[in-house]
Amino acid sequence: MYRLFVAIDPPEETVSRLGELCLGLPGARWNDPDQIHLTLRFIGEVDGGVFRDIQEALAGVTAEPFEVIPRGVGFFPPRKNPESLWVGIENPEPLVHLRNNIESALVRSGVKSESRRFFPHIALARLKNTPPARVARFLSGNALFKLPAFPVTEFCLYSSFLSSERALHQIEEVYPLTSKRSKRSEKSS
Repeated sequence: MYRLFVAIDPPEETVSRLGELCLGLPGARWNDPDQIHLTLRFIGEVDGGVFRDIQEALAGVTAEPFEVIPRGVGFFPPRKNPESLWVGIENPEPLVHLRNNIESALVRSGVKSESRRFFPHIALARLKNTPPARVARFLSGNALFKLPAFPVTEFCLYSSFLSSERALHQIEEVYPLTSKRSKRSEKSS
């Protein structure tokens, strides 16, 4: 069985700058730099045949390269005790478009449709028994947080293995972003 998800990896400079936020909250388990990514779709556990179908379906996804701007901080779940901390995305329309293309490809390959609304973010930490007042101070202290845009030219299919200490992620496939126009040109060559 494979435990899969689809994500975008921010560049090292962005990950380093995000790391500057990762302090000052009791009960926070901060993500390691190699685990910081922007998840587009969590797939879950699948067998080898479905895994190959997913790889093939994702190879057909088309989207123009675009930029992502990390901006603002928040937590999940809203209106309840905070369980995870994240950085949001400014003007996420191209990202949502890519995610919708990925979702369509996955559903066509037999993966069950995602029922939750997509909210683009970069997860920073899991919170356990973190006092809500401390989270509120963290959010207000970082309310104006914004990083420079970074280019998105590819997305990745990851497998994830749960160990006793943390999840271990491995890239299974990298998919470059290309427009429909480019795909047609390749086919006619």
